[in-house]
Amino acid sequence: MQNVILFIFTYIVVFLLYQLLFILPAKRLKKKKNSLIEIKYLEKKYNLDLTKINYNQLLQIICITSSLDISLIVSILLLFSNFLVSIIVSFFLIIIIFIISYHLVYLFYKKKIASK
Repeated sequence: MQNVILFIFTYIVVFLLYQLLFILPAKRLKKKKNSLIEIKYLEKKYNLDLTKINYNQLLQIICITSSLDISLIVSILLLFSNFLVSIIVSFFLIIIIFIISYHLVYLFYKKKIASK
């Protein structure tokens, strides 16, 4: 039960911080050239066309996805007591979870663009 509470608390804190530090400034600038690294990744890796996408919705989905990824990684890392093991596991978890989650974001937008 403590792990679930910690996961929810971590998610809320990371979500709010992500909103304040990254999403709100990106919405204010509205310059897609100065966009978040996640958007640049989606553009380069998957050739995502930002002209067909609602930019503010994409920012919110990125915020939700990144917050979920970070809180999931933190929750998994708390299961390890050895510091060295947790560092090694965190390295692989970060790469794997972020690649999978942003691939799912791409699939969501690919389906959404195809339905239009």
